[in-house]
Amino acid sequence: MNHLAHALLAGTDPQRVLGSLMGDFVRGAIDPALPEPVGEGIAQHRAIDRYTDAHPQVVAARALFAPPFRRYAGILIDIWFDHLLAGDFARWSAEPLPDFNARIHRVLAAGGTHLPEGLQRFAHYLRRNDLPLRYRERPMIAQVLAGVGSRLRRDNPLAAGLDAIAPIEPQLQAAFEAFFPDLMTFARQPRRWRS
Repeated sequence: MNHLAHALLAGTDPQRVLGSLMGDFVRGAIDPALPEPVGEGIAQHRAIDRYTDAHPQVVAARALFAPPFRRYAGILIDIWFDHLLAGDFARWSAEPLPDFNARIHRVLAAGGTHLPEGLQRFAHYLRRNDLPLRYRERPMIAQVLAGVGSRLRRDNPLAAGLDAIAPIEPQLQAAFEAFFPDLMTFARQPRRWRS
């Protein structure tokens, strides 16, 4: 899953949400000096990624992509699922997406210079592009995919990712509908993901 889902699944504790957003920007053992909720957010992020990658709906969805996109199917699915989540956010959250978006920006601003350098840059990117609110817009998803593709070391087709998604949108929608409730249940059971 991508940033919107991770932040939503972290709940309402600002420090756990911060940890969930840090998950892509810290490696190795979780620093024991971090506040416990931040560490829990990082642990949850990692567990969600493992759970997502192994879920039968996601495995089947990856197989829908033809080469050369299949190699990048995980990235495409993560970002597309955030698009689907944003597009029907009221179904999954009592908090309206614009309010949730503002809360994410407040959490990141409160982290200030204590954020990992990569997350500091990412926080500026989110603020500049009004994300995750704009994940519901297809042109923004195209822009996000192109941006991710430009940061990868090797040539890749991610800038044309929407072309690969378009013919399989109904199948991806069905996979998301079947998968996301399972993921929400998993995220609410800390005994399954705490290290």
